[in-house]
Amino acid sequence: MEGESSLSLLQLMAKEGLVPSPEEEERRKNVVEKLKKIIMAWVKKVAWQRRLPTKHIAETSATILTYGSYGLGVHGSDSDIDALCVGPVFATMAEDFFIVLHNMLKGREGLSEIHCVKDVKVPLMRFKLDGISIDLPYAQLKVLSVPEDVDILNPCFLSDIDETSWKSLSGIRVNKRIHQLVPNLENFQSLLRCIKFWATRRGVYGNLNGFLGGVHLAILTAFVCQCHPNASLSALVSNFFKTFALWPWPTPVELQDGAMPTTINPAETQFFMPIRLPCSPSEYCHSNITRCTFYKIRVEFLRGHKLTKDAGRPNFDWENIFEPFPYSKKYMRFIKIYVSAANQDDLGDWVGWVKSRFRFLLIKLEEVQSPCDPNPAEYVDVDVEEPNAVFYWGLLPGKTNFPDIESVKEAFWKVVSNGYQGSLGRLELSIVQVSQLPNYARLDNASRKGTKACWKIFDYNQQRIPIYSQHLPDYVVGYMTTNRDTKYPSAGG
Repeated sequence: MEGESSLSLLQLMAKEGLVPSPEEEERRKNVVEKLKKIIMAWVKKVAWQRRLPTKHIAETSATILTYGSYGLGVHGSDSDIDALCVGPVFATMAEDFFIVLHNMLKGREGLSEIHCVKDVKVPLMRFKLDGISIDLPYAQLKVLSVPEDVDILNPCFLSDIDETSWKSLSGIRVNKRIHQLVPNLENFQSLLRCIKFWATRRGVYGNLNGFLGGVHLAILTAFVCQCHPNASLSALVSNFFKTFALWPWPTPVELQDGAMPTTINPAETQFFMPIRLPCSPSEYCHSNITRCTFYKIRVEFLRGHKLTKDAGRPNFDWENIFEPFPYSKKYMRFIKIYVSAANQDDLGDWVGWVKSRFRFLLIKLEEVQSPCDPNPAEYVDVDVEEPNAVFYWGLLPGKTNFPDIESVKEAFWKVVSNGYQGSLGRLELSIVQVSQLPNYARLDNASRKGTKACWKIFDYNQQRIPIYSQHLPDYVVGYMTTNRDTKYPSAGG
């Protein structure tokens, strides 16, 4: 019976488009291989610029390692690819990655929408290659040549690397440890697809909004697979909800690797849902979970547990588990967050910055006794001419149904405007009744895909200052625009 129930769940996943077709898989593989060839050409060019001996230039190499949903094999048909560029000691991030490689990529056929994203914890380039979106950070190892199959868990490769490279490598290391620790990779992948689909439908997926991110869900899923190594898919889903509905938070969740259990540091259990990284038992997944988002996640775990107690029945209806969260039926009032900018390019930067500060807004609302449910869906008000993004957060019953939204906005604006290097856009906060919601916001979040921030495309007609290689004084590696609002160097050389 469990086999029939598992099969019906797999059929539902296929119907929802959660599994890419063989043609789409082949397309992604080709894109990764093409990117690897570009990286190899790039590293040899940099070696030449450094005036390395001819023998060393011939032997040097860099590589591409995939991680995230693609690296775990749980990506969908419209998922992007998280790929890490791993380079040798002589290839720097500032000059060689963000200028030389950017310059090589920019003019390539099939490559579009390339942007440099620097002012973040893990700097990266974002672009589309043959129509597939790619996020490409960089890690620099203290070696002269990076083998294609580099073992990123080997301490020899990780010694004495800089902090940014260490952070960039974290996703690769987590993925690799999960691959090593789960007893059945195929079951893990199917379960994780289901859980990500559930979290998206129920509005509890998205780290910026204070919910569970991809790495959190991957580790929780791997933990359940370890605890039930021989279970069917339907039993794994049931056990997932049972495990975390009854979990004694803030006891950390930690994958078992055969080593002695890690002792719990009381200071580190201040997180609502501590989840340890499998590649480093002393580190926890970064989390933005607050009191109100923790409450919703727990409620959804309990709901899932209640609905999946009989998941082994052959005629079990899986649709109920993935029913979209009914925001417009659940809440009478909403906090409307309206973000806009003068043009579409500025909007991407501005929205990304505002979203990165959402946790402060959540905590501020909790302080004034007006907790909320931050719907991760991002909407666009098509009736407004200026480029915009709109968010609607359900307002939970609190000590006051009408918080002093002006004081909340003032405090949030101070946080958002502090440190932003671009042109500040508009930010409006207001309270709206459910009857005032526009038609587009009455939709559930099932069909709303969270959008990543777009980043500026520069005007290459501006006056530009040439940037010369530090190692070949007469060699121009790119140009810096003279516009003071431009944060990143262009590479139009």
